[in-house]
Amino acid sequence: MANEISKFDAIKSLTPNADFGVGEGGTITWKDYNEDSQPSDSDIDTEKTRLQTIYDGQDYARKRKAKYDLLNQDEMRYDDLVNSTTTWQDAITAIKAEFPKS
Repeated sequence: MANEISKFDAIKSLTPNADFGVGEGGTITWKDYNEDSQPSDSDIDTEKTRLQTIYDGQDYARKRKAKYDLLNQDEMRYDDLVNSTTTWQDAITAIKAEFPKS
């Protein structure tokens, strides 16, 4: 797992306008926030799992983007147009084959 979703991430997702802190050991300190609106530990754990699933499901996309960023795609497309080649298409196809959608 490249990036683990934190308790802070889950709480921020559940309560985007809340003012809180997460201390050592995961202790939550709420600041000027309605106690009735505070998510339960179970809600936070469920949200962590949901966010982690979304993040993990996009791993292929992050890896593809890193490879795409290494290509000089504009130049490749221009060279393909001028030279009647498929270098750019071949490079994109290879990246998609290396990192398929899950």
